[in-house]
Amino acid sequence: MLATIILAAGKGKRMDSDLPKVLHPLAGKPLIEHVLNAAEYLQPDKTIIVTGHKREQVEACLRERACHFVVQEPPKGTGHAVLQAEPVLRRINGDVVVLSGDVPLLRGETLARLLEIHRQNQNAASVLSTILQNPKGYGRIVRDTSGNFQAIIEEKEASSDIKQIREINSGIYAFNIQGLFEYLQHIRPDNRKGEYYLTDVIGLMVEAKKRVEAHAIADFREVRGINTQQELKDAENEYSSRSESLKKC
Repeated sequence: MLATIILAAGKGKRMDSDLPKVLHPLAGKPLIEHVLNAAEYLQPDKTIIVTGHKREQVEACLRERACHFVVQEPPKGTGHAVLQAEPVLRRINGDVVVLSGDVPLLRGETLARLLEIHRQNQNAASVLSTILQNPKGYGRIVRDTSGNFQAIIEEKEASSDIKQIREINSGIYAFNIQGLFEYLQHIRPDNRKGEYYLTDVIGLMVEAKKRVEAHAIADFREVRGINTQQELKDAENEYSSRSESLKKC
């Protein structure tokens, strides 16, 4: 059994628009449509969309897609958002891939590789990561001296040493379904923003000696979230370049 959860509840204030962020168009399709297409490459048994801000518009846009909609109201962080999917997945065994609705350049093949690693290694959680020259603003992947995963530290909680790490968390994960919701029950908003971080689930899994792995990909653009109009323009240009390259093959 495989499920996907796409987080699409945010307001997207920095987009400076009344339109929900995930509905901004790229190459003629809303951002979330591109994410859905990547998720559908996995042929999931269930796809769950977590809505919130102007959810009626998001749900109307996707009414022809085979999705379950759940609502995060009010927004209390990524962990709280994922928890809203529990009623749909409560009695299901298998795996779930968690995605953000604003990463339109993500490839289905990348998700398939993450899921393959997750299942082959029997991980409790698998994190998609990448390397940035300037990682400011992103959660950092902390590894031990052997390269094994240790933690994800959000920048707001990071020490100066941690901020020097260039491997960042993409916000894309694979989890064992039952393990995910078991640990979600135990996270607390003990952080500067007072939110329930999904990354805290991974911290609890590590403490419990569960296997967690980070899989780094080469191209940051694939997992770059769209937060501003300029980033949307950059993604449009990258999408066009990618399409032209495919035509030449």
